[in-house]
Amino acid sequence: MSLKIFVLLLLCLWGLQEEGAQACSCFPMHPQQLYCQTDVTVIKAKVVGVTPGGQRSLTKYDIKLMKTFKGAEKLFTAVHTGPNSAACGVTLTKGVEYLLTGRLQSDGSLHIHLCDIHQPWKDLSIMRKHLLYHYGEGCDCTIKSCISFPCCMTSLTECLWTDFLPGKLGNRDQAQNYACVKKSDGCCAWDRPAIDQPNGYPGLKG
Repeated sequence: MSLKIFVLLLLCLWGLQEEGAQACSCFPMHPQQLYCQTDVTVIKAKVVGVTPGGQRSLTKYDIKLMKTFKGAEKLFTAVHTGPNSAACGVTLTKGVEYLLTGRLQSDGSLHIHLCDIHQPWKDLSIMRKHLLYHYGEGCDCTIKSCISFPCCMTSLTECLWTDFLPGKLGNRDQAQNYACVKKSDGCCAWDRPAIDQPNGYPGLKG
């Protein structure tokens, strides 16, 4: 089996989570790619309650909204998701603070998919928290995934995402530490922001 085919298979299997998740797999995305999708809302929230879903109903997590990083400036009190991973649902824990991405529905509710970010806030590095204030600087840029050589830029507004190149599998350096931002000359490039005053951003501490 060629290395390129192996990497493609690895990417296809990346999103398989928990029993039954085969019906809902996710293609790897740089966190900034998800952040910059036009219909995505990004929040920090604490789960305060849960109403389990069923075969024909979604699971409802009651939340305490702590910070909105992007999207509708609305006081969300709940998020909704599929009843299990096979239905593309996520499992959240009561009492835990999360970084969440989701999509606003026509009825005003916020829905979270298995492929969205649903990571405990305490598990995020200071850099990951810091980057939440920088991703928006590069939403006009394009992040191009590189899975084999050669991998070349085709535009000055592209950043090459090389975390999956041979020899770097498992090294999530760009995903964990960099944002693709537009510079003053109109070109896009990876940028690792300095963290001189981490508490200078509201909601960054903790």
